[in-house]
Amino acid sequence: MNVPIASILRGLGGKCVLNWALVFFQREHICQSFLGVFSVSLAVADTLLTLSVTALHLQAEGHLLGLKLTRYHVCLLVQILGEVYSALQWPVVVLAGLDHFFSITRRWQASSRLSLFVSGLLWTLSALYIFLLSDFRPVIEEVFHIQIHQCWVFHTSQILHIATSLLLTLGCAALHAGCLTLKHPPLKDQTTDQSRALSRRSFVLQTLHIFLNTWALLLVILAVLLLLLVGIPAYLGLSGVWLCFLNSLLIAVVLCAVCPASKLGMGWGAVPHDSFCEWRFTFSLASEDRA
Repeated sequence: MNVPIASILRGLGGKCVLNWALVFFQREHICQSFLGVFSVSLAVADTLLTLSVTALHLQAEGHLLGLKLTRYHVCLLVQILGEVYSALQWPVVVLAGLDHFFSITRRWQASSRLSLFVSGLLWTLSALYIFLLSDFRPVIEEVFHIQIHQCWVFHTSQILHIATSLLLTLGCAALHAGCLTLKHPPLKDQTTDQSRALSRRSFVLQTLHIFLNTWALLLVILAVLLLLLVGIPAYLGLSGVWLCFLNSLLIAVVLCAVCPASKLGMGWGAVPHDSFCEWRFTFSLASEDRA
């Protein structure tokens, strides 16, 4: 789809401001997780992209290291970074999910230096993949560069695919907890298994309530985009807001699918920092303590 360069600049500028606002809002704990460190690197990358596109657009002709830069390079840069952002989506989800799993179960805590190294490695490998292995072909309008006022922009559907996959996983975990309760219905003299099933169902319901109470509006927007088959411009696909939503969703998935309520209640697990969802639970573990 062709998008005016002025609209691209406004979108990138708004995204850049929002990214840094979220980084500032989460500054006290943003470096304590892989997703937080990666969001800082994304804010830096978006800032560099925005400044570069602005400079190339305002100065129709320029030179850098002997290379003549024109508005052709505006479209080329936006398309390349959009493809890199798309290539980063699933690796970020997998690594952030593993980071949350190890943090919640307290098996291992990644250091800020390791998260920074992994983030840099991801950016490098994604760029190399786009240039060397992918079938990416830039689409440039065949006119004189002074006459270029719009760029062809690729769309991405990975955000919708990722959100759908993780929400289905979350739903399956909730159904599993409900099935355990039906398998062990509440009785007057409950056994240990029955108590655990009820406690797990309560824990899953509390997790779903906390997540949906915060992100219901964004879920509605994603559902509308999915139903209308509306594509998201690739250069806007990876953003600070998406990473914050992803952080909460991954925490909910790990809590529901992996971590028993008793581990958190007894201090054997810890929920990662989340600036939007307040993960506070009410436990009833008296019967579990007898196990």
